[in-house]
Formats: sequence, structure tokens, C-alpha cells
Amino acid sequence: MTLRIKKLRDESIATEPSISIERALLVTEFYKKEAGKHSVPVMRAKNFFHLCDTQTIHIGDLELIVGERGPSPKAVSTFPELTCHTADDLRILSTRPMARYAISAEDIRTYETKVIPYWQGRSMRDRIFAHVPEAWKKAYEAGLFTEFMEQRAPGHTTLDGLIYEKGLLDIQADIREALSALNYLSDPEATEKAEQLRAMSISCDAAIRFAERHADLAETLAGDTEEMERRAELRKIARICRKVPVHAPETFREALQMYWFVHLGTITELNGWDAMSPGHLDQHLAPFYEKEIQEGCLTREEAKESLSCFWIKFNNQPAPPKVGVTAKESGTYNDFTNINIGGLKRDGQDGSSEVSTLLLEVAGDLKLLQPQCNVQVSSRTPNRLLNAAARVIKKGLGYPSLFNTDTVVMEQVRVGKSVEDAREGGNSGCIETGAFGKEAYILTGYLNVPKILEITLNNGVDPLTGVQVGPCTGEAKKMKTFEALYHAFESQLKAVVDLKVAVNNTIERMYATNAPAPFLSSVIRDCVKNGKDYYNGGPRYNTTYIQCCGIGTVTDSLSALKTHVFDGKLSLPDLVTSLNANFQGEEALQLKLKNKTPFFGNDDDRADDLMKKVYASLFDTIDGRANTKGGLYHLNMLSTTCHVYFGKMLGATPNGRLAHMPESDGTSPSHGADRSGPTAVLKSLSKMDQVKSGGTLLNMRFMPQLLQSDTDIEKFTQLVRTYFRLGGHHIQFNIVDTDTLMEARKHPENHRDLLVRVAGYSDYFVDLDDDHQKEIINRTQHASWG
Repeated sequence: MTLRIKKLRDESIATEPSISIERALLVTEFYKKEAGKHSVPVMRAKNFFHLCDTQTIHIGDLELIVGERGPSPKAVSTFPELTCHTADDLRILSTRPMARYAISAEDIRTYETKVIPYWQGRSMRDRIFAHVPEAWKKAYEAGLFTEFMEQRAPGHTTLDGLIYEKGLLDIQADIREALSALNYLSDPEATEKAEQLRAMSISCDAAIRFAERHADLAETLAGDTEEMERRAELRKIARICRKVPVHAPETFREALQMYWFVHLGTITELNGWDAMSPGHLDQHLAPFYEKEIQEGCLTREEAKESLSCFWIKFNNQPAPPKVGVTAKESGTYNDFTNINIGGLKRDGQDGSSEVSTLLLEVAGDLKLLQPQCNVQVSSRTPNRLLNAAARVIKKGLGYPSLFNTDTVVMEQVRVGKSVEDAREGGNSGCIETGAFGKEAYILTGYLNVPKILEITLNNGVDPLTGVQVGPCTGEAKKMKTFEALYHAFESQLKAVVDLKVAVNNTIERMYATNAPAPFLSSVIRDCVKNGKDYYNGGPRYNTTYIQCCGIGTVTDSLSALKTHVFDGKLSLPDLVTSLNANFQGEEALQLKLKNKTPFFGNDDDRADDLMKKVYASLFDTIDGRANTKGGLYHLNMLSTTCHVYFGKMLGATPNGRLAHMPESDGTSPSHGADRSGPTAVLKSLSKMDQVKSGGTLLNMRFMPQLLQSDTDIEKFTQLVRTYFRLGGHHIQFNIVDTDTLMEARKHPENHRDLLVRVAGYSDYFVDLDDDHQKEIINRTQHASWG
């Protein structure tokens, strides 16, 4: 690590996230003056130009890659057009123990007088809650599901190689061509398409203006700098900012700065809380790196330093603040950028290179909260890359996560994508699968599957509140067979999914109509050709995901019901009574359920067959439904940290879990249920047809002594390869022992940089609240490979 990188890293870590109200003030000022004067997409584009032309820009000392979302590093913008925070929200955000954002009392007063009066009732969040039916509100408040778009713009968005092939002037030429091809005689949407294309062109001008302002600032700073080396660096920065994003990059540094300006543009335009990612960054950068290395105008050390500067820029952009249920489902500074490493090229050849190794080295050296990175492992991926990934994983950072490229490709081909587009795709956010640069793959929120079983056992009533939140599918005393119970469960599942999809379709149209993203649309393939926005069916592929939570908990609960009720002597009404009393006075029953039930994660078909049954029901209920953008709904098995929130909304469950404790995360077994070692966990998971999903998440925790020697690394890579040969989609690891975690709870000041894998992302352990810390500690700690 060079002195420059050490200083930039230390500054990034030491800087406290804060809320900047500048964007909110500029947006409010613009809308007050211009509302109603333009079409909605042109209005959004002109607003974006106003931001790029007016907001404070910053170039820090020693930086090589420049640009911030806010006026300074870790100064987080708010998006009142999406979520208009109240003054109380801002006060809570500045004082809460987890994911705190500093904001002055003066800024809160300004927000209260200048921002809130205009946006209250106009924000997307206010519009959504004004339209949803009462049945949806009851189910939402009961914790049956969440809704991502009630607080943020939709999408986990990832780019392909377009921006390395074309500058924004080239894209504007494509826009002019699309405008000239519009047929106003035969195409009833031609007028709307023309407005959208005009908006895309204006948004490109905005991003160009943003870069020009950085070039001007760099030149000014160079003139004010006496130190010759820094003066030369600033002048080079100015030259690069005049080159990109106007034109396509030609050098390694230009390619990095090109992506960074586009990244900032998309997260400034409309990103309320998203996962904007560069996709296969190593594949995009490799041609620039190899050319300059061969020509002798770039060294490996220089490239690594530039990459490190680039890496730190991500860490300087905390996620915009979340409140309410959205904060409970994922309270973190992490903005979920996920950089894909390795994988396959479009032609099916191995996609790894020297840049892949450099990226892993940077991640392992810097040990930052973000960006996250993953390694895409195909049958063609060389062991040297997987071994390099393992050496970073053993440091206990929780990353890189590992994905099975071959399964990821099959998942996409199954839903109609070309094999070439599938290979060029991968994963963003946590584990979500998409065709990079060609797809809007929108996450709608989480589905609480164990809660659906709970209301099934209570005839559609939420036992925690007494509110009827599902249809009447029969009282427990009338369910004489397991098949009758399961039929009632499927009926409740369909009713909940019907309700969620119906409202989500309305929300999709609200975003398409009221909150288009013309700049994002300009860099996603086919939006220009189709003359349509990213949120309105413009991309080549348009997918809507529902994330299903708690399959371990619901599987084990069904196994307990089948074992002890329908194949045993326990009365179902009596069990329901005990569950609703949280096993009070029934501790012996609770222990029996926990210790005498076949549980998922132990390679036991008695439980695993039930997992397959639930998974099939989820698939049949969700997969293939039409969304409003010409695409389809699919499921993925992702919980982020929503399994903790959902657990709080759930009473005791038949597997012996107490009320309000976390559910199982992702596709992982329930806490403490996997008692037969890691290979049994992988064999259980391999029985799930993961190709039918849009992603599955598996967490595992290993003792650090399991990854010490080269032989240990080899065993680790063999474990991963075996799981992927069995069809696994994803696996990630915490390499940390319980004693270390307990010590960090007692003395957080001594463990400030302890990163742990929370869900599809890593976070600082001491920044997690008590519930999330305990949840990670309670995960099974594997001490052997068996």
C-alpha cells in the first residue's frame, strides 16, 4: 500500500457519514420553478442537468480518481422526490446507534422549512401509500412482505462494456438516429418516445457538464499548488475529465474515471438506495491494462494504485439513509456495489486476467466496507484465481463471495436470454442474477414464508395482533392430514403473492410514469433503440424479483409438524396454543421439537424433501407471472438482514424457535440446525433446483484454523468446486471464531475494523446492532471440513 493510498484509506474510514441537504434544496428549487413546463422525462433530465451544473464538487488531496455524490466524501444526498424525510426522521438518523448520519440542527430546520412543505404528498413514497389497499397495508404491517420501492428507486443495476466502447457524444449520435427513425404515422407511442429520447440526450449533456466542472476545478487547483508532482497530477486529472465521459476511454486511468462519472451520474439522478455496479470490471479493464503494459506506459504498481483510489471512492459513498421498515430490513451504510471478477467472456472463454488478481489484492489490502466483490467460478476458471480468492477470504473480511458461473448462465438462459448475454451477466447487489447492461432486474421486496405458515395455522389471522391478514383456510383442529395443512399453506401463499404482485404492478407503473431515469437509460442497451426508459420496458430484458426468506425455518417447522403431529401423537390445536404462548410452561415440548426433528441442512431426505416441496410451491406461485414492462416475475432466495426483521414479526415456530428470534437467512439452514458438518449442508442445498431461481444465498462460518496452510486452501477450493458441480449458485464465508465476536461485543474500540459477512454484503461488526451481532454469533461454527 503506497503512502497515498494509506492516507486516502485512513481518511475514508475516519470520516463520519453525514447528510447533505444540498441536493434536496436544488431539486426543490428546480421543481418549484419548472414543474408543469416539460414532459416528465424532460423534467427529470433538466433537473439532473441543474444538479450537475450547480451542486458543490470536490477534489481531495492526493486523489487520482475524482468525483463525489455529495459536496464532500461521505456526505450523503437525500432524495425528497422519492422519500421526503420528516424532521423527526432526520433527528433519529443523527442519533440512532446503528447507521447514524450526522446532520446539524440548522440543516434540519432548513429542511423543515424549504424541502418538506413542497414534497409532502408529492414524493413517490407518499403517492404509493395513498394508493395501496387496506388489505395490503395489513399484510405489510404484519410483516408478511416488504416493498423496496416504497422508499427508493427500483433496480439493482449493472453495466456492461458499452461505456468503454462509446463516449456520451457517441450515445447522443445514437439518440439522434433513433429520433429520426420515429414514425408518427404508425407508432402511437412515437411522441412519448421522442420526449424520452430528448431527455436521454439532455442527461448526457448533464454528465458532460459535471466532468467539465471537475476539469476546471483541477486546473484551478493545479494553478494554486506549489508542489510540482501534485500540480502535474491535477493537470492530468483535468485532461482526463475533458476526455471522459465525452469520448470513449483509451487508457486504464481514463477507463476508471469513465465508469466513475457514469456511476455518480446514475446514483445522483435517482438512486435512493440501490446497487449500481460496474459488472465484470476485470474484463472491461484488461484490454487497457494489457495494451499499456505492453507499450511500457503503465506499470503494475501504478495500475494497482489507481485501482485502490477507485476502490476508496466507493467507500466514500454511503447508502442514502433509510427509515421505517426499510431500515429494519437492511440498516447499513453499504450501497451494495458488487464487482464481478473472473467468470466467462461472451464467447465462453475464461474471463480472468492479471487485472482479476489485482482486484483481489486491492480488496484484501484495503479491507473496506465497500465495494463488495465476488469471484465468478466456472468450470474454466483456473485454480490460481480461486486460490487467490481463498487467500483474501481467510483474512476474515467476508468477501469475496463465490458464485457458480455455469449455474448463473443456466439460470438466465432458462428465462429466455441468449447464452452470450447470459455469460456477460452475473450478479449484483447481494446474489441477484441479471444480464449486465441489458436488463432491468428489479427487486420488489422480501416475502416472509414462515409467517405465511404461521397465519395458516391460525386460519389467516396474525396471532401477534389478532388481525385477519389472509383468507380463512381452515382451523387447526380441522386439519387432519399433513396434505390438508400443506394445501391451506399453499392457498395462503397464493393469496399473499397475489396481493403483493397486484400492488407492485401499480408501483411499477407509478415509477415508469412519474420517475423515469433518462441518464441510466442512456447507458443500458436497447433503451435508446426502443425509445423507452429503464423503468418502462426499455432494456432488452425486464425482470421483477420477489425475494423469499426463511426456507430453513419453514422447512424445519413443516418437518416438526409432520414428525410430531401427523406421524406422531401431538395434537395440532395444542401445538398451536403452545406456539402462541411462546412455549411458556412447555419447555420440554420445545426441546423435543428442537432435538427430535429431522432438520434441513443435514443431508436428511426427510427434511430436504420438504424443502424441495416448499421451493416448488414458491416457484409455481411466483415464476412466470407477467410484470408491466413486458417481462416476468421470478423468485430468488435472498434475505439480506430482513430475516432478523421478519423474525421480530413472527411468533414461536414449530421447529422450537422462540418468538421474535431471527429466521434462517437466505437458503442457509436454521441457526444451529446444521449438525452434520459443512458437506452435509452443501448436499442438502444441492437438492434445490437452483437454476429455477434468480439467485440463492448460502452463509457458512468456519473457524480460522481451517484456512491456515496451502493444504487448507486446497481443501477449501475443493469444497467450493464440489458444491458448484452439484449445482449450487452461491456461497460465502465468515472466517471468525465465536470468542473473537464475543470479545468485540465487550470491547468494540479494539475491533473497529472487524468485518463480517452479514448477508450478501459485509459490514463492520461493531456497527451492527445487538440483534444482528447475536444473529451472526448464533450461526453454526464449523470446525472441520467433514
